[in-house]
Amino acid sequence: MATRRTALGAGLGVLGATLTTGAALLPTALRHRAEGEPARTGTKAPARAVTVSETDRFRVAMPVPPVLRPVSTRGGRDVYDITMRPAECEILPGVRTGVLTYNGSFPGPTIKARSGRPVVVRQRNRLTMPTSVHLHGAAVTQENDGDPMDTIAPGADRIYHYPNRQPHASLWYHDHAHHMEAEHVYRGLSGSYLLTDSVEQALPLPSGPYDVPVALRDVHIDGAGDLAFSMGDPERTTIVANGKAYPYFRVAARKYRFRLLNSSNIRAFDLRLSDGSDIIRIGSDGGLLPRPHTTDRVFLSSGERADVVIDFSRYPVGTEIVLENSAPPGDLARIGQVLRFDVDRTAPDASRVPSVLRSLPRLPEPTGERTVKLTMAPPQAFMDDKVYDPGRIDAFVRYGASEVWTVVNANEVFPHNFHMHLVQFRILERNGQTLPPSDAGLKDTVNLMPGETVKLQATFDRYRGTYVYHCHMLDHSAMGMMATMKIG
Repeated sequence: MATRRTALGAGLGVLGATLTTGAALLPTALRHRAEGEPARTGTKAPARAVTVSETDRFRVAMPVPPVLRPVSTRGGRDVYDITMRPAECEILPGVRTGVLTYNGSFPGPTIKARSGRPVVVRQRNRLTMPTSVHLHGAAVTQENDGDPMDTIAPGADRIYHYPNRQPHASLWYHDHAHHMEAEHVYRGLSGSYLLTDSVEQALPLPSGPYDVPVALRDVHIDGAGDLAFSMGDPERTTIVANGKAYPYFRVAARKYRFRLLNSSNIRAFDLRLSDGSDIIRIGSDGGLLPRPHTTDRVFLSSGERADVVIDFSRYPVGTEIVLENSAPPGDLARIGQVLRFDVDRTAPDASRVPSVLRSLPRLPEPTGERTVKLTMAPPQAFMDDKVYDPGRIDAFVRYGASEVWTVVNANEVFPHNFHMHLVQFRILERNGQTLPPSDAGLKDTVNLMPGETVKLQATFDRYRGTYVYHCHMLDHSAMGMMATMKIG
């Protein structure tokens, strides 16, 4: 029987072999290299290996993305200015690589928001390609959702309103312009949006400098030092944390909260500590779990998040612990290490992980059911045997309905996942079996291995309008695995 790891590796390997270029699928506007991607300046990238050797890893510190400051806090709302523009950074030490950024940061700056306090973001597109900014996991009106076809033209500005009328959650924002979302996110257009509330604030969890967002992803850097992009590329085997390849992160001998985000296009991560020590998982896509659970592994498909607590007090000062990955594709020598934690000091620690984190309301009685089928035959991908058509409504949902959706990955080789805009859902069952603790809580993205079936329940009582649902392996959604629902 194929394991999760072998199934994932086989599927992504076949995809990479089938799609050596995106030219067969993508429109002319994307077949050439985007003019908004900067030319590199300064010293030419050395003609050497385009990744970091095992012996040269963990020599660069992992940065923490900057927290964006509002330009205004008047009127009971926070206003932010963000400019999408090209920039350069050192993903590999000493190699200047052109990226696309929010405010010049790779990944983008973190926005910290609070439930009940609105946020307004002025997005300025200073690239040469259209963009659309989606706040992943947020309940917003249709015009503020970042619909794939509701784009910001090059040189234009757009104001997004986020009411934050939902509980705490580790959200993220990223580009969603259809046919371009995969390349734009790959080149850097993503960032964290951390929403908190009184429930979360009342808990004695690690906070302040001990609450750290970590955006994980992979890249393929070519011999010129540039980000190479092709659909389904299996050579994205350099692992990056907060914009740096194989960094280290200095920690005190105390508890830390890490907000893990898989911002890769298609790569999954199966994470563990190199000594096999416990990791306490406390949160998922839609915020804290009802109860924490202790595990030795955390699996994240593209777009999924996990909040975890790691207690470094069990290690003496001077200990080095590597966060490892075992999810393919790629040789473990390339993809098997993510970052290293260096315990370099002691520190007081009054934090703790309570046995109960939050309560979730009882699910309402379902008002309807439907089935969604995910399939792919490269270079196209399908939702219910149809390629995405922005002029078509695929599902009509009554406002206020609470529906059970059965999502089926009908492929025998390719893994997929499933993301719904507007709503957080609850997973009811996976392959007809009892749910693992990792599927508890509120979710907006769920992974499906080849042949898997997941049942979920979503309540559509936030806003009326049209919203998309799609595979969040972004190369797949760019290939057409996306559909539109109309709530009204």
